[in-house]
Amino acid sequence: MTCNVGKTEQIARIVIGVGIVLIGISYKSWWGIIGLAPIITGTIRYCPASDALGISTCDANNKQ
Repeated sequence: MTCNVGKTEQIARIVIGVGIVLIGISYKSWWGIIGLAPIITGTIRYCPASDALGISTCDANNKQ
């Protein structure tokens, strides 16, 4: 897997994911589980959807 999530997008994904999880917890809804997807893709810096669409915000120096 090559990096296709840039540093700014990584931070945004993690923050948004945590927010979704916290909203799910506060409303006692299982929908908070959806917040795990942006947290995971932000942490590993790879998004299959972006890869399928050919989108990469990762810096050329950070690709692994």
